[in-house]
Amino acid sequence: MEKIRYRLVYNRKKQLNRQGVALVQVEASLDKRKVYFKTNIYLKPEHWDGCHSLVCNHPHANELNAMLFEFVIRIQTMELEFWKRGVQATLSLLKDAVTKGKDVNVTFLAFAKDYVSNSGRKESTKDNIATTIKVLQGFRGGMDFKDITYSFLKEFEQYLRERGNGINTIAKHMKQLRMLVNEAINQGYIHADAYPFRKYKIKQEKGKHEFLTPDELKKLEGLRVDDKKLRHVLDAFLFCCYLGLRFSDFSQLKGCNFVKVNGKRWLHFKSVKTGVETRLPLHLLFDGKALDILDRYDMADFTDIGTNSEVNKALSEISRMVRFNKHLTFHSARHTCATLLIHKGVPITTVQKLLGHTSVKTTEIYSEILSNTIVKDLKAAAKKRNVNNFQNTVLSR
Repeated sequence: MEKIRYRLVYNRKKQLNRQGVALVQVEASLDKRKVYFKTNIYLKPEHWDGCHSLVCNHPHANELNAMLFEFVIRIQTMELEFWKRGVQATLSLLKDAVTKGKDVNVTFLAFAKDYVSNSGRKESTKDNIATTIKVLQGFRGGMDFKDITYSFLKEFEQYLRERGNGINTIAKHMKQLRMLVNEAINQGYIHADAYPFRKYKIKQEKGKHEFLTPDELKKLEGLRVDDKKLRHVLDAFLFCCYLGLRFSDFSQLKGCNFVKVNGKRWLHFKSVKTGVETRLPLHLLFDGKALDILDRYDMADFTDIGTNSEVNKALSEISRMVRFNKHLTFHSARHTCATLLIHKGVPITTVQKLLGHTSVKTTEIYSEILSNTIVKDLKAAAKKRNVNNFQNTVLSR
């Protein structure tokens, strides 16, 4: 890699300001690209020696030349610090260090935290990335960019496995790390040739869609909960079992999302995740049970149930109360809604629209996970076949 070259440039724009002076800048060039740094020193044309790049014929020429020399040395020192840390010094990195005051000795974890704070990603995504950063800190605090190699990835995977994480949880952390590494490459902290994920394959298995059976849902509906917070979480969970809402969509609901159509209440909202607009007739889904819950709460209070993590902890407690041998999360409500609707015979394309799936293939997974649905469909097919045989026999007589 070619070294960055520096030189002092006076009046680069060939234009004096109203005071008849122009700026002295430091030009940094690398691979036919250039960036310029302001020195905040302005001079008249007669005070600059272009041949030797020095201040001349000025009452403070020596002091000004010393200031310019120190400015160049400071930039060169920053470049050297990057190289000492094994980070390829680029013009963009140098510019950030000089103009934005970014620490040249920033660690990977510090870089990652700063990225999360300043990125325009959704809060839920930021929370997920922050969780991965916290795990990385526990694995190897103070890690540098040069530490992230293929061997590092294998060791981090082993660390996650030893902590009892499942394949998909490990995959989630590795995907977050890959995203951070890609961003570090984009910003010049890691060279593209040193990309550690080139040979590393993230392992993942088909996720298990936890849902409630009709009997389990009925058991939850009849559960008596005296604790106000747990009761609130349970009602919100049941509400989403009846409507198939994601946590992100439930959390952003307001009174204006509920409208009347022909005197009946419907729920209109745009999905936070997909942007798909969904319209749900509350009175037609699960005998209108969602309406009964809704009428017990003020809308602003109803959707204020805490973070997804807090709600899932509360659901774990509720699950123990009814002795469910299942790991319930708030997303289980969405799986429950889809599975039971298909079990009741609702066409899969209708369920697709109710859930706001952009592809029917996403919805099809729910038609495969309730064994009673298979039995029901087979019995219906057998009954239809018997009716057809009977009609054919009558017609043949």
